[in-house]
Amino acid sequence: MDPRQILRLLIVLSGLNRACDALFCNCTTPHCEKDGFKCETNGACVASTSIIEGQEQHVRLCIQKEKLVPPGQPFYCLSAEGLMNTHCCYSDYCNSIDLRLPTVTNDPGAGQDWGPVELTAVVAGPVFVLCVLVLLGLFLFQHHQRAYGHRQRLEVDDHSTEHMFLAKDKTLQDLIYDLSTSGSGSGLPLFVQRTVARTIVLQEIIGKGRFGEVWRGKWRGGDVAVKIFSSREERSWFREAEIYQTIMLRHENILGFIAADNKDNGTWTQLWLVSDYHENGSLFDYLNRYSVTIEGMIKLALTAASGLAHLHMEILGTQGKPGIAHRDLKSKNILVKKNCTCAIADLGLAVRHESVSDTIDIAPNQRVGTKRYMAPEVLEESINMRHFDSFKCADIYALGLVYWEIARRCNAGGIHEEYQLPYYDLVPSDPSIEEMRKVVCDQRLRPNIPNWWQSYEALRVMGKIMRECWYANGAARLTALRIKKTLSQLSVDEDMKI
Repeated sequence: MDPRQILRLLIVLSGLNRACDALFCNCTTPHCEKDGFKCETNGACVASTSIIEGQEQHVRLCIQKEKLVPPGQPFYCLSAEGLMNTHCCYSDYCNSIDLRLPTVTNDPGAGQDWGPVELTAVVAGPVFVLCVLVLLGLFLFQHHQRAYGHRQRLEVDDHSTEHMFLAKDKTLQDLIYDLSTSGSGSGLPLFVQRTVARTIVLQEIIGKGRFGEVWRGKWRGGDVAVKIFSSREERSWFREAEIYQTIMLRHENILGFIAADNKDNGTWTQLWLVSDYHENGSLFDYLNRYSVTIEGMIKLALTAASGLAHLHMEILGTQGKPGIAHRDLKSKNILVKKNCTCAIADLGLAVRHESVSDTIDIAPNQRVGTKRYMAPEVLEESINMRHFDSFKCADIYALGLVYWEIARRCNAGGIHEEYQLPYYDLVPSDPSIEEMRKVVCDQRLRPNIPNWWQSYEALRVMGKIMRECWYANGAARLTALRIKKTLSQLSVDEDMKI
């Protein structure tokens, strides 16, 4: 091989591509002439001296970072005794030095020209090793890709793993119990969710909202609720599924999440959120249909407070839970279970608080809460969005309005009132923020608490709780935990078993 070809081969192998802003080096190769005989690299500057046709030749150039292999002793930085002296350095223009070829003292063949075989061996050796390293890298990459693909298939298609959870005799309750008590408490694995969602048979529409529709579905003979979001509500769907799968969120007074799945039939995408089905519907529906006893009122109020207290509470530890504020609490977003207790639902607007970093994770969608239930500071836009407790205080204000709805329907001594929404007598059926602000902030009005409630201890306590939830100053309001403790004591005083 011609020595000049060897030099050119070394230059080509060095990968003389212009790199990102990093290191400036001297460059003697022809294509550097237009750049003023300098080059730029993210790797190293190289100075090299070799003998070509009896003449000492000096080469200066750049080596890219990815060519500096193996780490610690790159091939391109190695010298060949008596043939080539190479020096790599890592500061700007550090390759200005003139290198000399070392003399060979102990080799009887020193000073003689190397033959083509020796030259080929010197050049081909490093190239061969480099090729081996490239092939090894490709092999490792393909192995990683296969392993990743296998993990992906495990999540969806690995029926052997699926059978561990989806045995024929297992109900949803069994699955959720198994995976919530032994696992992280954040719900079913994704592959189980998808398998469940894709084997549900829809039965009938049971509700509609701004997000889409709610259906009753069947899975293995049991009822489930399927909330189907329109494709334009993808952010709401994703957010709600994300919040429901928060570690340690599962609680008897928070709607039981089962699965989330997106189904694309080629024409449109359906976004499903599957949860427990409660035939009584929302608290709004329930109170419209039925009046409640004093015991029933306390049970509804206490379990709603329990759910909200768990939502608000932060659990520290590796299996901990962030504090969560609902931001859209109302009677339509609380479900009534078969045993007449409450389950808080619709977490699409919820915010999470990570105390370690003191950051608030706010939903990215454009929805706002329900105007009728907005706290004074929300209506006035004076709420401190950087302080998590502000969001919890706004939830408490809304809970006080929900309690007013429940207490109105309490049948005490044969007396109860018809169902009404809060502020029904002060604002239109679909009030604007300005109309609500005028009533709540400017006039400082609140729903009416009848005098006759004072005749019954339970209603008197409920009225007191409401007033302490409605303070204009959010910091003065009760906490969900304090409300829960007060109502727990009331249930003991009323000799109730909940």
